[in-house]
Amino acid sequence: KSLNYSASLFMEDGEEEEEPGRFEKWLQEKFGDKAEKVIKAFTQEKLTLGSVESLTAGLFASTLCSIPGASKVFRGGLVTYAADLKTKLDNVPERLIREYGVVSREVADSMAINGRKTLNTDVCVSFTGNAGPTKEEGFAPVGRVNMCIATKYGIIEMQQDFDLSRNEMREACVDMMLDRLIAIFED
Repeated sequence: KSLNYSASLFMEDGEEEEEPGRFEKWLQEKFGDKAEKVIKAFTQEKLTLGSVESLTAGLFASTLCSIPGASKVFRGGLVTYAADLKTKLDNVPERLIREYGVVSREVADSMAINGRKTLNTDVCVSFTGNAGPTKEEGFAPVGRVNMCIATKYGIIEMQQDFDLSRNEMREACVDMMLDRLIAIFED
């Protein structure tokens, strides 16, 4: 027996369903050219890519997978929004989280390095950040983001402080990561 459901179950009375593919269209408009360049570069170099995402909650993976041919390079991703999942799913040491906080260079590095092993990829990217509304006690201020790119040759760390809304921050992080990945192949 198959499960049949409708998006209308989740809508308010009188609310209309969104047009099909609206999210995909937004991704294409927002990041399409850059995501295509990343997919093309990884394909040409015969490299695989994965992601471990906290702040971005899968937006990076969704962005790449909106591009035809992404399956040739993108193996998968982990969304480890909660601190305990960073430890359970991605083997981030609890000690790092206690000492530096979840939004830290150390945790972002561990997420990418361990994600590369877990996902069996040539390259893995990670995102962790504080979108607010409160400061991480004793640690990262609102707006702080740490990202990392891990390869067999080492890591590239990025830290940025934003004064943006939650979703603007997530978009900016994906945009920055796409730019950095493109720059690696242009160097």
